[in-house]
Amino acid sequence: MSAPLTAGSPLPAPRDGDAPAVPTPPDDTHGLGRRLDALERLGAVAADPEPRFDRVVRLARQLFDVPAATVSLIGAGDVHGGATSVLEDRGPEARLRFYAEHPLVGQDGRVLGTLCIADTRPRRFTADQGALLRDLAAWVAKELSVDAELDRAQQVQMGLLPRETPVVPGYQLAGSVLPSRTVGGDFYDWYGAGDGLVLTLADVMGKGPAAAILAAAVRAVLRGSAQGEGVDRAMLHAGAVLHADLSDSGLFATAFHARLDPATGGVTYADAGHGLTLVVRADGGWERLDALGLPLGVTDEATRALGETHLGPGDLLVTFSDGVLDLFDGSLRCVPLIAGELLDCPSAEEAVQRILRLAAVADPRPDDITVVALRRTP
Repeated sequence: MSAPLTAGSPLPAPRDGDAPAVPTPPDDTHGLGRRLDALERLGAVAADPEPRFDRVVRLARQLFDVPAATVSLIGAGDVHGGATSVLEDRGPEARLRFYAEHPLVGQDGRVLGTLCIADTRPRRFTADQGALLRDLAAWVAKELSVDAELDRAQQVQMGLLPRETPVVPGYQLAGSVLPSRTVGGDFYDWYGAGDGLVLTLADVMGKGPAAAILAAAVRAVLRGSAQGEGVDRAMLHAGAVLHADLSDSGLFATAFHARLDPATGGVTYADAGHGLTLVVRADGGWERLDALGLPLGVTDEATRALGETHLGPGDLLVTFSDGVLDLFDGSLRCVPLIAGELLDCPSAEEAVQRILRLAAVADPRPDDITVVALRRTP
């Protein structure tokens, strides 16, 4: 999370002849007046509401009957201790006569910012009002702590994605993930295996931390079971290992797991309920590779089918998560439109970028979006 960040409500427009804020009172030992002056100069107390805190800011205005409230991370390091600070009357020259703030204290005891209320009138601030401001601040601090944990989870999840792209002479490889939230249930993976290349895309049903944890488990099991085995055997082993965990959690995962033979362009693959892989031919034709079995976690299957396709010079293989379908009508009827976007792609990277550009115009993105492209150069 980056600072500065503010969420607030607009103040009444200043009248002609309004004087600048008065100097900080001599007894302002905690610099409260100076911080308020800084917030006014930056426009923080009149900022557009930051969506996460819009509700609590609106609630604070109503409960305290004030025209302005704000959640501010500006100057968090200057906030003193964990107590409420109040200026009940800054004097008739000040635009904001009353100001109160309570620090937002994270789970580690670090001050993350402040919840502030302000009024154009002087007023008394009661003990009950102080307790209410403290309770609201605790709620905001909890939200910020959750965000920090999710940011860390995102860093860990992004660290599980491939750090390097294998160099396969005669082929191009590219991939990307766009979580709909901070963390998501999609992932892709690739690595060299002997003289070939293995690539994977999996999509755990659901979003958020639970889906992300299971996505990491799917990745680890597929990687561990792929050494020296065909992709169908690897998928079968992964399903057996993960069946209990996925079914107990009420989730399932679709997956596309493939191996390329660079010398021939042959691709063998196992598809666990995914069915969202396109092969776009250099001559303008295309085909969709059907799912060859049920998703992981639905049932403990005894066998997994092995599919085959072939990439000729200029052919492109693109596999993607169902979040791409949600950019259209959510059904397979939109697959021809997606294939049309991929015609005449000059590179694997361009294929990925064309899908991401579709996602860029969707607000909000309804689901995680992951795409991997493999192209045989002409």
